[in-house]
Amino acid sequence: MEILEKELEILISKLKNSDDFYAEIETIQNAYPFNKYEYIITKLVEERILSFDDYLDLRNEYINRNLFLYVFEISAPRGFGDTWGFSHLLSVEPELKRPSKKIDPTYKGQYDLYLPYMGESIKIEVKGSRAVDRNKPNEPLYLKALSSSSTKDFLMNFQQIKPTCCDVMLWFAVYRDCVKYWVLKNEDIYNLNFSPQHRNSETAIRKDNYEKRDIYEGQVMITRDNIDSIQEFQVEGRALRQAIIEKYLEANPSKWDFLSDCENCIPQT
Repeated sequence: MEILEKELEILISKLKNSDDFYAEIETIQNAYPFNKYEYIITKLVEERILSFDDYLDLRNEYINRNLFLYVFEISAPRGFGDTWGFSHLLSVEPELKRPSKKIDPTYKGQYDLYLPYMGESIKIEVKGSRAVDRNKPNEPLYLKALSSSSTKDFLMNFQQIKPTCCDVMLWFAVYRDCVKYWVLKNEDIYNLNFSPQHRNSETAIRKDNYEKRDIYEGQVMITRDNIDSIQEFQVEGRALRQAIIEKYLEANPSKWDFLSDCENCIPQT
């Protein structure tokens, strides 16, 4: 939005009596779908400051910068994660599957997705977050949504992580303009700032000298200061399947013996 507003300010400055127009903008009433931006653009087109082709360029560039802005309008956390998040991942990598007791008789909701591979079912825990400006705590999400190129402070909290319940972890973060993905094996989590989230019989009590491997359910907070700690796990969407398989085999080296005669055990992209 900041880029669009700066572009419009430059165009408005070319209007006759631009100061009067700024004052006019502040007094107009807004009711969806009519708002101040629609009013400004209509005026600029009428005064021939903005041609229709220029308007289309302005519109397309804004859309490209905000392809995923609508995701920040999903208010319910479950609606974001369970509804939008899973649907998005399944569209990016169609070979990912939703688990059920028919597929896995032991399934009790302890992991989120699985990937069929060479007769195996790789169990995957999914965690998602949205990148927002942490210095605007009282603003709605869509107003504090950040782009992937933003230099503002942010906080992404990946919660309820249960590394002993899955083979591989798949994290995703939604920005205004893109979605980023990270794929980790269980051992990777213990090298991050993984801390207990709840106190129960299966979780390490929160004391100074707890062992990370004793944590049954925990969390990892990612900020601008430590996002480099997960850089090595970042992958492109088209490489999710390969990354999941690689992490699974990395965590289970004995599987390499079984697959050693397979020339294409890890498809190249």
